[in-house]
Formats: sequence, structure tokens, C-alpha cells
Amino acid sequence: MASDPPPPHQTAIPLPPASGDQPLHLVHRTRIPIPPAAVTEAGGDLPDDTDQSSLVPIHIVDDASQLPHEFLNPSADKKLVIGFDCEGVDLCRNGALCVMQLAFPDAVYLVDAIKGGEALMQACKPALESSYITKVIHDCKRDSEALYFQFGIRLHNVMDTQIAYSLIEEQEGKKRAPDDYISFVGLLADPRYCGVSYLEKQTVRVLLREDPKFWTYRPMTEMMIRAATDDVRFLLYIYHKLMEKLNEKSLWQLSVRGSLYCRCFCINDNDYADWPPLPSLPESLVAEGYVPVEEILSVLHVPPGKMGRIIGRGGASITSVKECCNCEILIGGSKGPPDKVFIIGPVKEVRKAEAILRGKMLYI
Repeated sequence: MASDPPPPHQTAIPLPPASGDQPLHLVHRTRIPIPPAAVTEAGGDLPDDTDQSSLVPIHIVDDASQLPHEFLNPSADKKLVIGFDCEGVDLCRNGALCVMQLAFPDAVYLVDAIKGGEALMQACKPALESSYITKVIHDCKRDSEALYFQFGIRLHNVMDTQIAYSLIEEQEGKKRAPDDYISFVGLLADPRYCGVSYLEKQTVRVLLREDPKFWTYRPMTEMMIRAATDDVRFLLYIYHKLMEKLNEKSLWQLSVRGSLYCRCFCINDNDYADWPPLPSLPESLVAEGYVPVEEILSVLHVPPGKMGRIIGRGGASITSVKECCNCEILIGGSKGPPDKVFIIGPVKEVRKAEAILRGKMLYI
């Protein structure tokens, strides 16, 4: 009689290190983290979670030698698409980045930024900045900010599933209300893209409220490992489902908006001159005579005491601006920067929003 498959997240024997003086890393196993590329590309179903073959290792990484060679050495000959996310303490420029998750088709790597420190994160920098590795992430803004200010990493070539979802809605002629962004839990639950319930996410949110230092504890607990893995394990499957629906125009808009969102909160003194240029229009769209609407990121400085006028009672003022301007308007808020408003969208709409917001600051 065949033995039952091991329970999810069973801790296996530590793998041997690459050399005698390098640390061991634990390997955990979980069911159906990432559907095989062949299944997702064919639009197939998620693997049966009772199938022994669906068990995929989870590597806890505190040394660069434990990461795949093709990740550490990006190459045009070996382009990659990986699921990506970060966890930390109130993650932003000042909130410590503790764990970085990388989901490959055959494994999940939990990069321990606390134990591995600066050396490990700098080893990951070429991959995170590479155009040869597509990073699939849901809402890249604060993750990018933390990487930039804490490690000098300019996150590049992201496929933001939140942006992709909105673009598909636009393709289908649907309109969304201001701030009506699809949550990651909502995207997972959507049967068109995954159809998976993520009930444990709420448990993790409660734990984070009760103990904001949840992600700092070492060794990582089973709950931490499971929560970190759950945030990336379906991203490659969702990626393929979204890509099936995006037309060429939307794909270009996705790359531009992803670039703008990555640099959004990473404000510096040189107007983002140290960031990669925005993606150019594909030749195929040029040949079709498509005239793109240029999209930009504008950062509006708000003098002391004026932010309340920008936001308004219960957010009414800024909501009204969002409703009349076809652009995204973001506030630094408690994570910062607290005196800035970030506006992303077509040039004409961004300038319109700027004028309205400046007018509100002048109002007495």
C-alpha cells in the first residue's frame, strides 16, 4: 500500500552546503506552490494537491550560494520569470525589509535579509535590476521603496498583477471607482485567474497587528514560512492567466506603469535620473500607427499644514480630484514621505490634477 504524502510544510533534512565553510539551509515542502510552466502555458488546471509530484521545496536562504546560478547571473540567453514579494516591519523606506520571496517553477526561495544582510541583498541586486528577469509582484510600490532606500536596489522589469488586472478591466470597457484596486486576496479568489481562497491571510494580518515585529524573529517559524510562501506560490500561474488576456497595447502600458510605480516613492534629488529609462514603444505598435499617450510620474510638494486641505474630511477632497482626473493620486502618508503627493497618468490628466491640488493649497 502506498504511503500517504507528507503533510504540508514538513521540514526535511538540511541540504549540504556548497562548501565546508558555508551555512546549511533548511528545505521545507509545501503542496501546489507553483503550477508547472507547461500546465500554466496551456491554461490547464491547478495541480491536484494530493499528488506527491506537486510538492515543491522551499529554501530558506542566508547565503548567495544557495540561490540559482541563473538568478545571480542574469543573461539574455536565459531569461526568467519569477514570482516576487517582500515582507518586513511596516515595509517602506524606514521599515525594515526582513524576507524577500522568489518563486521559481520548481522551488520557492525565502531570502533572509536579516541573517544574510547587506552581502546577500547586494548579490541579488543584478537580478532585481535586470531586464532579463521579469519579477511578478502584486503592488510593487512599497517593496521597491524599501529595496531602494535600504539596499540601493532599483527594482526593474516588474509585471505588477494589480496593474495588469486594471488594464484588462479597461480592455473590457469596465470602469472602476477611485482607489478600487484589486487586493491580492481578491485576485487569488477570482476564478478567471486562480480561484483559490486565502483565508490564512487574515490570520497573518491579525498577528502583524498584535506583534509588528512578526517578520523579525529567527529562526523563522512554520507560520512565517507558510505565510511568506503563500504570498508568491501562485504568482506564476496568475501571470500566465493575465498574459493570455492582455493585448499588445496593454502589455506596453503595463511595462510603463510598472516602471513608474517602482520609482513612485523612491523620490530623490536628481528627478529619478539614476533609474532605467521608461520602456519604448514596440516596433509593432509603431508600424500600426498607434500614437501613445505619454504617461508620467509627478511629485507635488505640500507645504506644512496644507495636507489636510489636499485630503479633505474623510478623504472627500482628494477623492473628488481622482474622480475628475484620469490618473492615480497617492499620498505618502504615515510611511512617508508625508509632505508629498504622487500623481501617475497621462500628461494632460496629471497637469490637470496638479493645478487642482495647488489651488486647494492656496485656499484659505
